[in-house]
Amino acid sequence: MRPTLSLLQALSQPFKRSQDGLFHGKMKIYGNNVPFSKHKTRRTWMPNMHRKVLQSEVMGPLRLKVTTLALKTMKKVGGLDNYLLRTHADKLGDRGVALRVRLRES
Repeated sequence: MRPTLSLLQALSQPFKRSQDGLFHGKMKIYGNNVPFSKHKTRRTWMPNMHRKVLQSEVMGPLRLKVTTLALKTMKKVGGLDNYLLRTHADKLGDRGVALRVRLRES
């Protein structure tokens, strides 16, 4: 049996910080610093994350960690509520899915 992509994703360790906010699927990226001497040193690039107070029409003001990509997508779809309802669950993360459930119950 060959491992499928969904099985590998379930086994892999998620970027834990992205589960506590709206990161729209952004993850930590790994690479190398390569100076003139060609001596590579490992480094990471973190998502462009901001703490924002976002206004929901149903739930009121919410203080969340969001990436700039998530903010641009919210602006495109017309606000936080539409973003939570229209975005796929794997892009939302744990906190986003919990907010979606809370939004649908309201």
